[in-house]
Amino acid sequence: MVVKKKSKVEATILEDENLKYVSRKILIGPEDGSHRIVMRLFRVEPGGYTPYHLHDFEHVVKVEKGQGVVVDAAGRETLLEEDSCAYIAPNEKHQFRNPFKEPFEFLCIILNQDR
Repeated sequence: MVVKKKSKVEATILEDENLKYVSRKILIGPEDGSHRIVMRLFRVEPGGYTPYHLHDFEHVVKVEKGQGVVVDAAGRETLLEEDSCAYIAPNEKHQFRNPFKEPFEFLCIILNQDR
């Protein structure tokens, strides 16, 4: 069994031309013995966004702090706020954005793509 505090996990600043003001923590993953699933915590600062992208795996999201929007394949924005959950299907284009004044944090759980 592995038990951690998210405050003790080091964040990685993500840098790419398709994203802005985003960091990620791998809360639980292969280094913890979890070879099938990975729990990640993303933080999107005000004015930030993740890439508008798709991939061949599904993921589930739960907002932990603040609020943001998720953009779907049609460009529609849906508000996500604390305790909101979302399911992103495989190959569904999506993006997370933070147009608000406070940081937006969400858990993102995926299958381990390296397994």
